[in-house]
Amino acid sequence: MSRLLHALLIGLALTLPTTSIAVEAPPILLANLYREQVDVSRYMVSEKLDGIRAIWDGQALRFRSGRPINAPAWFIGALPKQPLDGELWIGRGQFERVSGIVRHEIPDDAGWHEVRYMIFELPGVPGPFSERAEQIRRVVRLANVPWLMEVQQFSPVDRSRLQTRFDEVVRGGGEGLVLHLADARYQTGRSEVLLKMKPQQDAEAVVVGHKPGKGRFAGLLGALKVRTPEGKEFLLGTGFSEAQRREPPALGATVSYRYRDLTASGLPRFASFLRLRDE
Repeated sequence: MSRLLHALLIGLALTLPTTSIAVEAPPILLANLYREQVDVSRYMVSEKLDGIRAIWDGQALRFRSGRPINAPAWFIGALPKQPLDGELWIGRGQFERVSGIVRHEIPDDAGWHEVRYMIFELPGVPGPFSERAEQIRRVVRLANVPWLMEVQQFSPVDRSRLQTRFDEVVRGGGEGLVLHLADARYQTGRSEVLLKMKPQQDAEAVVVGHKPGKGRFAGLLGALKVRTPEGKEFLLGTGFSEAQRREPPALGATVSYRYRDLTASGLPRFASFLRLRDE
């Protein structure tokens, strides 16, 4: 092939229109936050796993976004043909590792041998969740492979037992608990039938800036820019009363804030203003 023809073919390829395949996110159930007024006796409870949400449609394993998960053939080949919903998980505190393994375009075979597919729902199966939980146990038992496991459920009976279990999980390095309404039929979307219970932690930071508010907070404080003792800076924009937005903590003041957990870079998630340290 001549150089001229080769160049023309490359040029033609570059000018051809490209198409992209739209990825549709599968409908799944999402959790709301647990509140103390909830009647916990109506719920079944499991540990909240810090893994990667994965939906199996009977043929393909996908992220919650709908993108395919490139698992090894031996991993998905042993899965049942019915849809499953669960978490790809290695262990407590191992989110970064499992995330790295399952996001490889070419499967890391050795890494995938560490991964467990922890099932907590059977999409589309009729009946209350308490019955689906029993079916999950049967599905896992029939598959009989070590990488397919059920998420253990228990009935807390009362708030005291729920709190005891929550404390045990958190002390052991777990994320918290998930409460699923025992008599709930299968549904998707964010709902009160599924609740997440996670610890809130307190910390302190120094105010280094004020960000003006917008909309209904125009003319008031929008957020505090704060710096942690480790030197990390972030915006603190919720938890203030209207009076505190009119007269915010001064530069240099130390404030307490509440947060749920930390990002991989060490910044607090869902941080909320609590009080001035001296209050």
